[in-house]
Amino acid sequence: MLALRLTRGARPAVQLRRLLVALASAGTGFLLLCTLGHAMSHPEDPSGSVLRLAWCLTPLAATVHLALAVARTDPGTRPRPGLAAIGLGPARLMAVSAATTALSCLLGSMLALLFFLHLRGDLTGLPFDGLEKGYEQTPDALAYAWFQRTKADRDIYASTLRAVHDDAVSDALDELLPGTRVVGVMGGHAMARGTEEYAGAARLGRELARAGLTVATGGGPGAMEAANLGAYAAPFEDSMLDEACELLAGAPSFAPSITDWARAAFEVRRRWPRGGRSVGIPTWFYGHEPPNAFASHIAKYFANATREDGLLACSNAGVVFLPGAAGTVQEIFDNATPNYYESRGEPTPMVLVDRAHWTERLPTWPLLQALARDRSMQARIALVDRIEEAPGALKRLTV
Repeated sequence: MLALRLTRGARPAVQLRRLLVALASAGTGFLLLCTLGHAMSHPEDPSGSVLRLAWCLTPLAATVHLALAVARTDPGTRPRPGLAAIGLGPARLMAVSAATTALSCLLGSMLALLFFLHLRGDLTGLPFDGLEKGYEQTPDALAYAWFQRTKADRDIYASTLRAVHDDAVSDALDELLPGTRVVGVMGGHAMARGTEEYAGAARLGRELARAGLTVATGGGPGAMEAANLGAYAAPFEDSMLDEACELLAGAPSFAPSITDWARAAFEVRRRWPRGGRSVGIPTWFYGHEPPNAFASHIAKYFANATREDGLLACSNAGVVFLPGAAGTVQEIFDNATPNYYESRGEPTPMVLVDRAHWTERLPTWPLLQALARDRSMQARIALVDRIEEAPGALKRLTV
């Protein structure tokens, strides 16, 4: 308590020095937390984590030196007759000064932790911050509204901002996924919660995650949300996914209320915190489709073409295509093209789910077969009847 009172009563110059200590502690703490986060996310890359930790040693040493210098030069450590009379001699005054400096370091460290958790989405619901006031007030909705205002006005400043944003997102994905076996799960946004199709897609995501794969989706609602939900459910008992699907069924679609749809997802996250890891890669090009809340990492783009290419390129362990419409058909042939030309190396597996859908309703499979004939990709494509067959087909095509 005495340390707090002396801190409050200190002169502005002293307060400024303590503020600098707090800021230095915040910066160093954030670097250390980022290093810890990288080590936990990339257990297969210990040398990279050690190198990042080594880079943190210089700012850490500088922060410690600054804190010691501030504590030693604190005017409050000078002997005073009145304080000496009550037992606060030079040694105890130095201890009080050390305590006030430690408080500054603690404050900075707490700020670093809060900011780190905020960026990770563990503290708040990025991109759903402010959901209690309605989806329209969230960063995601505001970004979409800005995109709608600026996408056709030929403003080079807005175009540059979008390009820089998308490039930074691509860089972040490159840093997140090296050495990771990623399987893409593509499907339509219209798949409603509470249906057997939704539950099947969720079980698929869970099985893939439990097999050690990182699930990547288009990050939106419907089949995409279901696969991310399944990956989120992977660390829990099997019954958790059934209960979560039942809870989500109360808000089956993002229309008419995105707010109610998102709140149901966050209720699942509240009941079962710290779920499994997956990636969602949505786009503001389809901004009427909100991102889902179950992807642990969300990489949202303005340019849909960049997003599509990046999503399929990172799916190095193959792609499962669930029933969808025009967007999913586009993704099938976006993925088939580099497999056909082998522009990314060996073709990666492609598994289409629901024979009737891909041969009758949208006869994509015959064309895909014709493209693959007599090429390496012929051994990397499969059509299955039921979603439960997809993991096995993916495994066979990988051999």
